[in-house]
Amino acid sequence: MGTNHFKSLFTAIISILVLSACSSTGHYQLNLMPAPEVHSKQNDNHQALSSDTIFYATDRKPVTDNISKTFYENARGHVLRLGVAKIKLTQGEFNQKEKNAIFRLKNRSHDYSLHVTEVNEAGLLDSTRNELYKGNLSDKIKSANKLFATMVNNKLTSSKTKDIYIYMAGYKVGFSNPLLVASEFWNFLDYDGVFISYSWPASPSRWAYAKDLETANYSSRNFRLLLEYLSKETRAHRIHIIAHSAGTRIAINSLAQLALLNSKKTKQSITNNLRIGNVILIGSDYDRDVFGGYLLDGFLKVMEKLTLYMSGTDKALGISNILFTRRRLGQIFSPKEISKAALIKLQHSSDIDVIDVTNAELAAKDNGHAYFRKSPWVSSDLLMILKYQLSPQDRGLIRHKNLPLWVFPDDYVTRLKKQLNND
Repeated sequence: MGTNHFKSLFTAIISILVLSACSSTGHYQLNLMPAPEVHSKQNDNHQALSSDTIFYATDRKPVTDNISKTFYENARGHVLRLGVAKIKLTQGEFNQKEKNAIFRLKNRSHDYSLHVTEVNEAGLLDSTRNELYKGNLSDKIKSANKLFATMVNNKLTSSKTKDIYIYMAGYKVGFSNPLLVASEFWNFLDYDGVFISYSWPASPSRWAYAKDLETANYSSRNFRLLLEYLSKETRAHRIHIIAHSAGTRIAINSLAQLALLNSKKTKQSITNNLRIGNVILIGSDYDRDVFGGYLLDGFLKVMEKLTLYMSGTDKALGISNILFTRRRLGQIFSPKEISKAALIKLQHSSDIDVIDVTNAELAAKDNGHAYFRKSPWVSSDLLMILKYQLSPQDRGLIRHKNLPLWVFPDDYVTRLKKQLNND
């Protein structure tokens, strides 16, 4: 390893510490994301599950002191626990109409934040019970299989949309963060369908990067078992996956496992069975070449559509690129970086959409890694996929001049609103 690489590595490590603020323990709060540029009007008819409740799945170890407000530790729990959590808007008491108005304000006079107030665990996912871990007491804990599926199905019955949405966050967050982000997007989906937060055992620490990446690999099997359970035990028409940053490792690894397990089946047979719809990978901190190998092994057969969000201003992935000396999946590519055959395949594929967010409003804010929440344009585009399954063109995007990807034009908002009005 040369001197220049040592310097680059040292710079990257220092940069990670600068860009990564250590989250505090205790009562975690999340400031509301900016309202997306375009969203549907709120439907106040909420049934079966109230709008302040979010489903969750976690393989974290539960907190046992009954005092902490973290609910689950930043440690591996080895089995998957299912339940529901209560979410509260912190600045006062609001009825549903007032809460919806606050979420949708384009310019808020001050910050509003969300926090988790209560967790009700239903029990364990039976397929994750195992005898490999010393001290595992899962055999003494009740099964959540029937109860959780019943709660999900009840919510699906009362919803116009019969789909499940699963969100998983990236590196350096505690238990509550993915629940709160999921609740934000569920609000903009009018609390329709079912949103499940997958809270894997990431650590809210600036020192936890390497540990979290290994833990993401560890959680992949549990997430695969969750997908198999939901496809078998619920009445969901489709199951959509939204993963960010290091969380995309879990999604990719799990789907790659499913592809290999179903390698002899056709895409139609697999998707009819698993019912996996949109898989959306945002700012993916994954080795691009490894992902390419999964594509060759039939990765796209297990889902209806794959959407990759990429950026040319994502500093966090730039640092990861230096650390691993490998281009990350969430980084924009040039024609020289991939083969001509791959470019042609991307240009004509109906299974993959690649979205370049570099030109989207506020996409480069802070370190440019959380653009799906920071940019009202990107969050709007994401919602149009989830709610309406619109094509990139129908969402107001345009083709890149030289690359097989979609970009945000300067008049994106006008284009999108015009398209929606035409519909």
